[in-house]
Amino acid sequence: MTEAELKVILSDTSKRVDGDITWSEDADHSPSREFRANVILEEDNALFVKGSFNALAQTLSFAFIYRGIGRIYALDLGKDHHNPTCQYTGEAHKHRWTEKFRDKEAYVPQDIRSSAVDPVAVWKEFCSEAKLVHNGTMHAPPPLQMRMI
Repeated sequence: MTEAELKVILSDTSKRVDGDITWSEDADHSPSREFRANVILEEDNALFVKGSFNALAQTLSFAFIYRGIGRIYALDLGKDHHNPTCQYTGEAHKHRWTEKFRDKEAYVPQDIRSSAVDPVAVWKEFCSEAKLVHNGTMHAPPPLQMRMI
């Protein structure tokens, strides 16, 4: 993946997710809830979007994953990031694929205003800035149910 190829994907306004999005328990049975949805592009079917929300830690992530490459674009809220060049970005940051650092370098976004505890509002902002049309409803993650041990 080159930076030019990523730019084409991000600027493509035909990107869409069809159908409702519901969150499910993650495979590790942690407090996190996750979803995965295919992204439909005019000429490519290798892209999907993945979300992760942990109500207990108050962290939220949305990421474009390109099959065979990995994460190419992401938004993370609620967890600090340390860049390869040693700067910290803070608890709200985005990752954008580069040929030099792949997805390891992050920057502070100016277009995300909602909080990690409101995944539906953040999803709307993420879709808007990533030029992703969602034809459906994102349901709120189910409440965290603590287990008795």
